[in-house]
Amino acid sequence: MEPGRVRAPIELPGLKYNNLCKSNNKRIMEIKRALIATAIVWILGVTAYILSHFVRVLDNPELQANLVLILVLIPSVLLGARFYYKNGVQTNGFKLGLFMFLITICLDALITVPVFIIPEGGNYLSFFGDPWFWIIGLEYILVVVLYSKFGVKS
Repeated sequence: MEPGRVRAPIELPGLKYNNLCKSNNKRIMEIKRALIATAIVWILGVTAYILSHFVRVLDNPELQANLVLILVLIPSVLLGARFYYKNGVQTNGFKLGLFMFLITICLDALITVPVFIIPEGGNYLSFFGDPWFWIIGLEYILVVVLYSKFGVKS
C-alpha cells in the first residue's frame, strides 16, 4: 500500500459501511428521543405525585398520591409517546414502553427514592416493593403500546 493512501473499508454484500453508520446514527437518535420522552413523563409524574400530598382528599396520602399518579400518567405517557413517534419512527410499542419504564425505574432509584422517599421515612424496598408501583408500571407500558397501535400514523 502506498504511503498516504487511505484503505477503503471492507464491504460485505448488502452491508455497506455508509449505510451501517447511518443506521447506527439513526438508532442513537431514537434512543435519545426515548430518553427525552421518558424524562418528560418522569418529571410530570413525580411532580403530580409530590403535589398530591399538599391537597388532602383521602385519609391515606399514599393511596391518594398513587391514584393521582395513575390519572396523570395517562396524558403524560401519551405526550411522551407522541414526542417519540412524531418523526415517523416505527419502534415496537411494547419494546418502547418497556425501555421507558426501565429508565423510569433507574430515575426513581437514583433521584426519587433518595430525595423524596427516604427523607419521609421510606426506603427502596417500600417503594419498589409496593404493588402500586408495578400496577402503575403496567399502565405505563400499556399506554405506550396503545399509542403505538392507534395513535401513530403510518
